[in-house]
Amino acid sequence: MMRTPLYQDEFDALHACVLIPTYNNEKSLLSVINDVSGYTSNILIVNDGSTDSTAGILGSLPDVQTISYNDNKGKGWALRKGFEAAVKQGYHYAITIDSDGQHFAKDLPSFLEKNRQSPDAIIIGARNMEQESVPGKSSFGHKFSNFWFKVETGITTPDTQSGYRMYPLLLLQDIHFITRRYEFEIEVLVRSAWKGIVVESVPVSVYYAPKETRVSHFRPFKDFSRISVLNTVLVILTFLYIKPRNFLRTLANKKKRKQLLEDHFLNPHHSDELKAVSIGFGVFMGIIPIWGFQLATAIFLSIILKLNKPLVIVAANISIPPMIPVIIYLSYKMGSYWMGADALNIPFDRSITLQTIYDNLQQYIYGSITLATVAAIAFGLVSYLLLKIFKRNTSVVA
Repeated sequence: MMRTPLYQDEFDALHACVLIPTYNNEKSLLSVINDVSGYTSNILIVNDGSTDSTAGILGSLPDVQTISYNDNKGKGWALRKGFEAAVKQGYHYAITIDSDGQHFAKDLPSFLEKNRQSPDAIIIGARNMEQESVPGKSSFGHKFSNFWFKVETGITTPDTQSGYRMYPLLLLQDIHFITRRYEFEIEVLVRSAWKGIVVESVPVSVYYAPKETRVSHFRPFKDFSRISVLNTVLVILTFLYIKPRNFLRTLANKKKRKQLLEDHFLNPHHSDELKAVSIGFGVFMGIIPIWGFQLATAIFLSIILKLNKPLVIVAANISIPPMIPVIIYLSYKMGSYWMGADALNIPFDRSITLQTIYDNLQQYIYGSITLATVAAIAFGLVSYLLLKIFKRNTSVVA
């Protein structure tokens, strides 16, 4: 009589399965399946166009659910097909584990335990990347990926490259993914985080076979190039859309707006000087002539310069539509000092158009940069004085 897998009841109660994508891992696949089957029989294999003996191995396991197709399309595609099949079969969660023997089934209970604490989270199995057996390229890729993930989401997590993960499948259903290979594991994390899905981690063991026996389908040049292109796109989207969207959502929510005021505007950990500089910098970015990119650039630079981001964002909105004619007019006035006898004197009326700017671009650029600088200094100084007065009045009342 076959023994019931150790955690079968927990997997069934959660409607969870273990998803194993595989491509030409004939030497380790059966061992991985056998190890996992000691914990659950809810196993789904995706054979991503293997050309070795994988099909024969899977054919000898009639109780294991398998998806197969002839052409190798990439790990990301295999995971996506696996997610679709798992949902159709009634699963709510999928724990993905690589078929190369790098991960250990003994860590499966850690995911179940973490899921009880955070049922709506993506849970990543964080590897110890400091051990001697870790290949140099894996260590570099690990740090590279973690850095860009934080830039794109603001989330610090120890291992964004681990393929050992637990996914809340139902929360991913309305995300239309675009990648098919290794870069999918970055896309799914970033876009899930943008959607508000929590990203958690649990420590897991990892095994790297000796270099001479190690099997890897990662193609350093092609796959790293794909990942770099994806990160470039994600960073652009982050600063042009995601961060402005999130900020506006915060302002629209009364509770979050109050928290924003307390955490950033009245932040006791930020000096008055830093707050004043942040306001001045925001005003500067809101005026300089990079229309369409002002807010995105301001957010990006505020992160690099470690400024108070909400203050920068609010101040950068000085260029809201009602203020644009005023800013253009004052820019031309400021620019006239640089142009001398060639300066264009324009009245403050409806004659200010995009064509006006185009025809006198040099004066506008000189003037807008000058105006941005003067306004930044003025707003910064006034903000600094107001912050000091506010703090003094608060202390008197107290």
